[in-house]
Amino acid sequence: MTRTGPDPLGQFTRTAEIAASRVIAQYSTSFGLAVHLLGARHRQHVRNIYALVRVADEIVDGVGHQAGLAPHALRDRLNAYEAEVERALSCGYSTDLIIHAFAVTAREAGIKESLTRPFFESMRSDLTSSLETPDDHARYVYGSAEVVGLMCLRVFLRGSHPTPATCDILETGARRLGAAFQNINFLRDIADDATRLGRDYLTGTAPPSATHRPPATHTTGADARRSGPRVRLTEAQRLAWIESIRDDLAAAERAIPALPHDARAAVRSALALFTDLTHQIATVPLTEIYTRRLHVPAHRKAWLTARAYLTTYREN
Repeated sequence: MTRTGPDPLGQFTRTAEIAASRVIAQYSTSFGLAVHLLGARHRQHVRNIYALVRVADEIVDGVGHQAGLAPHALRDRLNAYEAEVERALSCGYSTDLIIHAFAVTAREAGIKESLTRPFFESMRSDLTSSLETPDDHARYVYGSAEVVGLMCLRVFLRGSHPTPATCDILETGARRLGAAFQNINFLRDIADDATRLGRDYLTGTAPPSATHRPPATHTTGADARRSGPRVRLTEAQRLAWIESIRDDLAAAERAIPALPHDARAAVRSALALFTDLTHQIATVPLTEIYTRRLHVPAHRKAWLTARAYLTTYREN
């Protein structure tokens, strides 16, 4: 087979980025819509991050289970995927298109193993059990969601030199926005998690205090968690989680003005969509979140997205 041009690595990278873009298009209309509001220099990088974490999540949540793989086989696949990610981070190349696209982004934005390893640890813990304690929940959410926010923040800040104080504001905002998104999704997917995957992310734990964020550390899933969902969420638990989510969303919103201007509209849009979804989850009868997956209608998504764009435009 002959090559089609003088830059085979560049062609491979462009192909990898097309593949990553297809992943986000297939799996998330809301996130895909928000990404369109990013400055052009950020869009592909964020798509590359999303594609990697989506594929890893599918190993433990979707495709692997449906294909009938046993837990030990899923763990082996996930471990192999992580090992290939780390090899790609070190050299900038992978034969896996999604990993290659992510590695290109990671090397340009300074995303290190200190962020990818907690993510894969949380994915591994999905193969063992439900969350039993607030610390279990904090570790899981940090690895599964907060580090993804920090990865995106690395993309937004590349080439800039914010002060340590600004970095602290932005990193806190990125973590709390990630945590809010994850906990909203736990509420929205509570029935599917319990019935199809046998997991309980909320009923055995309490929301973290707004004044005490958990340390960014992980223990192994086998040591930290036990198996099996227990009981349905109570009304008091739902209200406590909603309050915690709203606190996190408010903290994230306060950090938006410190972001580069070409990242603000997208973050505002995503925050607005999840704020709207939180309101739905807070107001429907509790039994309803066990019977259908709530979503923001398309027309309202369009309105919220437009409002986020106009708010940011007026900041020029």
